[in-house]
This record gives sequence, structure tokens and C-alpha cells, in this order.
Amino acid sequence: MKMFITGGSRGIGHNIMTTALKKGYDVAFTYVNPQTDVDFLLKKAQEIAPDYICKAYQLDVSQSEQVTEIVDRVIDDFDGVDVVINNAGINKNNLLFNMSDGEWHNVLNTNLTGAFYVMRQFLPVFLAQKKGRFITISSIAKDGISGQANYSASKAGLVGLSGAIAKEYGQKGITSNVVVPGFYDTNMTQQTMSDELKKSWVQYCPLKRMGKLEELSAAVMFLASDEASYINGQVISVTGGLDWAA
Repeated sequence: MKMFITGGSRGIGHNIMTTALKKGYDVAFTYVNPQTDVDFLLKKAQEIAPDYICKAYQLDVSQSEQVTEIVDRVIDDFDGVDVVINNAGINKNNLLFNMSDGEWHNVLNTNLTGAFYVMRQFLPVFLAQKKGRFITISSIAKDGISGQANYSASKAGLVGLSGAIAKEYGQKGITSNVVVPGFYDTNMTQQTMSDELKKSWVQYCPLKRMGKLEELSAAVMFLASDEASYINGQVISVTGGLDWAA
């Protein structure tokens, strides 16, 4: 089995990548920051799963021509892909009145349009194989969070995008589902959330704790498995019940 993950160099994407390797997948992952220590990541991947292939590709998913080039390279390198994980995302928080055009467009172009570019480019591959899995990482922000109108809109859009693909291509053996994370300790939450806000989220979470990335990855790997072949067009929340508190 072969998996492609956008934004796989850190946080949620990196944990999915390492989990997939442990489960016996060959993995291609993307990163956008040229300062990323790719050699270190690939060395660690080799230590985790010496019998499986792991390759890294620099990619800005908001750039259509880059997506076309990299997906073509991945298909050549891996001779096909079975599972595509749309994980790449950014946030640029601001109140709506103060939000600039750039803050709006940059987030939408990466989080939503980027996923569209990736899925569109892989569809011919899945159609030729007569099977394939799209799994998209959204957020509890899909229902709206103060100061994140751009991020919220992008994550809500992913749900609609995934649902449309599920309905258009389910009969072709292609499934498309969304995983909604709650509050996890990632680079994004470390950089954008104060300690006071983190404590507040933990307080309102019915489980009274942050999620573990391994718990989120387990849900993703289930959707990627044969056991999930009849799950299509669904939104799976892995939030500890935090949804209502957002």
C-alpha cells in the first residue's frame, strides 16, 4: 500500500506519516519550508520502517503547477498511490473587520484550493486503478471560531469538497472522508494559542485533556484500511467531545 500526505514534515501530518510506515505503507510526504531538515526526517523514517519506502517532496499546494509536477513525480516514483491525505494547512488569525485580503486568500488558497488541486490531480490515478481513498483533515473551526474567519471557512469548505467527491466518484471505487481533530499539542497550537487559552479548551473538553496524535492517526489509518471500504462521504470527529465548546 502506498500513501501520499501533504504537510507531512511536522505535527499531525508527521504523526500520520510515521504511523503509516509502521503499518506497512510506502509513504510520500510533502513539506513547504525549504529550511525543513528533510535528511533527518528521512533518516528517522528509515529507522522506523527499514523495509518500506519514504520520500519527501517540497511543495506549495496553493500552486497548481507545482501540484501537477509533484504528483506526476510521486506516481513515477511509487508506481501509483492508494491513499491521499490532505493535511497541509496554515492559519493567519485576525478579527474579520481587520482581516486583510492577503490573510483571507493565503489561508483559503492553501487549505482549501490546495486540497482541490491535489485531489483533482490524483483522480485520474484512482480512476485507472478503480479504487482510492481521499482522507482530508479539517478542524473543529469548520463550525466557526472567533478570530479565524478565513481558517474556519477553509475547513468548512473541505467538508463540502470531500462530500462532492464522495458522491461523484463513489461508484468508481473511490471514497472520500473527513477527519475533524480537536485540541492537540502541535506546532500550530503552540504558536497561536496562549497557555490561558489552552487551559480553557482543556477545561471545556468533556475528557479534560488534549488529544494524543496517535489517537488521531489511528482514525485516519482506519479510514485508509479495507475495513472502512463502505465508509464514504462522512465527517469523523476525533475531538474528545470538544466540538460544542468551540
